[in-house]
Amino acid sequence: MLSAHHHPLSTTTLFRTHLLPHTSTRLTTHPLLFPNTSQLIRVCRSKTLPTATRFLPRAAASNPSPDVGDSSLNSAVEKKESDATKVKLAVVFGLWYAQNVVFNIYNKKVLNVFPYPWLLASFQLLAGALWMLSLWFLRLKPFPVISRPFLVALLGPALFHAVGHISACVSFSKVAVSFTHVIKSSEPVFSVVLSAALLRQFYPLPVWLSVLPIVAGCSLAAVTEASFDLGGLSGALISNVAFVLRNLYSKQSLGEFGQIDGLNLYGCITFLSLLYLFPVAVFVEGSQWKAGLGVALEKVASPWTFYLWVMVSGVFYHLYNQSSYQALDNISPLTFSVGNTMKRIVVIVASVIVFRNPIRPLNALGSAIAVLGTFLYSQATAKKDNGDSQKKS
Repeated sequence: MLSAHHHPLSTTTLFRTHLLPHTSTRLTTHPLLFPNTSQLIRVCRSKTLPTATRFLPRAAASNPSPDVGDSSLNSAVEKKESDATKVKLAVVFGLWYAQNVVFNIYNKKVLNVFPYPWLLASFQLLAGALWMLSLWFLRLKPFPVISRPFLVALLGPALFHAVGHISACVSFSKVAVSFTHVIKSSEPVFSVVLSAALLRQFYPLPVWLSVLPIVAGCSLAAVTEASFDLGGLSGALISNVAFVLRNLYSKQSLGEFGQIDGLNLYGCITFLSLLYLFPVAVFVEGSQWKAGLGVALEKVASPWTFYLWVMVSGVFYHLYNQSSYQALDNISPLTFSVGNTMKRIVVIVASVIVFRNPIRPLNALGSAIAVLGTFLYSQATAKKDNGDSQKKS
């Protein structure tokens, strides 16, 4: 037998003609064992075959086309995975909406009998902090790696988060839940304006045009709101500004800490926000809490009813935020924006049904226009982001 180094034919040919000269079969290799020709040649030179190598008849080996059965199996597996993903997203969205509705209802129930939003907002942050601690210590969630630069970078976003949360709670304590959510739907307006003013990031004309119906709808809803209160309107607007600043500041200061996932990041922000908020809450309304608690307990069937309402508002405040982060991890920002718009509609409708708030026709029209503007804004910004991505690529 000639060696591979002296034969004028290729090594693969030598393998077929000399190593297997008297057989009517050809070697058919597993694609994972021989993904390319160079590996096949090395195996030929070593004259040793892997145990997974199969010898098939010539007719079968001469057909290089993939097995139809394997393709069908792969298609079935992919379809099954796709269906499982859709079910998972449906569950996450369902939980996100349901938890948000529960939070808004019980948050308002508490504020109706105990109008001290600073204490309630502090408790809700405390409930979120305790929830995250339980996830970390039970090893249900990996504990984040916290460094000094990371803590410094968190100070700004946590401050704005605290301001945004307490401002929303103040608004909820003074006006109907539906009205607060209509005003909070104007957040994209502040996002466009503050991005241009602070970061010099200018959006294209379609984005600016999309915020016009938001402004018009919120204005119409405000002037026709039966429960209108200037403090409630101001609280919702300040909350919008604070949350936009939180998002903008987070992009600037937390970009280098991408190894920390969204839920852990939110947990760390919750801890720092609680440290910001509670001392101020004691200063603002701490002297009124004892008397206010006595009045609140007289308005409910039993003390445990009131305590249950407070507990539910705190736990579901964290849960709906947790579900929103889980949803964002599994879908595109555009789908998330659309889902967030639909969530606001669900909350508005649910609050009107539960609390039986009077709705005037013009008020309903203004609310609908504002929500529609939010949807148009999400569509316009998505087109801008897609355009930017194509330019970079």
